Amino acid sequence: MVRLVGENVTDGIYPLKEAIGMAENQELDLVEISPNANPPVCKIIDYKKFIYDRKKKQKEIKAKAHKVVVKEIRLGPHTDDHDFNFKLRHAEKFLTEGAKVKVDVFFKGRSIVYKDTGEIMLLRFAQELEEFGKVEQLPKLEGKRMIMIISPKK
Repeated sequence: MVRLVGENVTDGIYPLKEAIGMAENQELDLVEISPNANPPVCKIIDYKKFIYDRKKKQKEIKAKAHKVVVKEIRLGPHTDDHDFNFKLRHAEKFLTEGAKVKVDVFFKGRSIVYKDTGEIMLLRFAQELEEFGKVEQLPKLEGKRMIMIISPKK
């Protein structure tokens, strides 16, 4: 026994063989919609069209999903004010466009000694961008790079 629902069918409870026969008469498929129900719920539909429509809906949902873009800005531990401000303006532009900004200070060779200078530079960068975005990840040293991530304000 199955509960039959659909467009060209009178809703009700039918024996399984009769439901299959009804589907074959309409040249459609009998698809089980809810197997856990008592009795199981089936629907008479064109299964290939059903699969096609489901894939189409998933594709639309995927297209509407917002993709997060991460832009990267690289500084050195001794970056001068002019270069700092230049990169700051780029970061402002990226944040207003809605992208996340990954700022990193790259330490070459023995410049790793100036970790504190790099951290101060990143914190200054975050402070300058306070009105455009908020710090998502505070400065963290990973190997020869100190990384900080800033996400845009909504």
